[in-house]
Amino acid sequence: MINADGDNVDLYIPRKCSWTNRLITCKDHAAIQVNVGHLGPDGTYNGNYSTFAISGYVRNKGESDCAMDHLWQKKKGNN
Repeated sequence: MINADGDNVDLYIPRKCSWTNRLITCKDHAAIQVNVGHLGPDGTYNGNYSTFAISGYVRNKGESDCAMDHLWQKKKGNN
């Protein structure tokens, strides 16, 4: 919910898995969120990053490595 000043006033904002688009519930203690830093042309970190959330379901299936690789390749192609 957004108030009249334009500020978000919700107490809990759920995340979604970047790979499966499943809702990550507050009880999913196996879920992770990873910030992947962007590098400049000279190979140094430029201060920007992309955030990916992976649900516990994907990690339990052993697919998190494949998911992160695919998500990053797709993100890199869009930039």
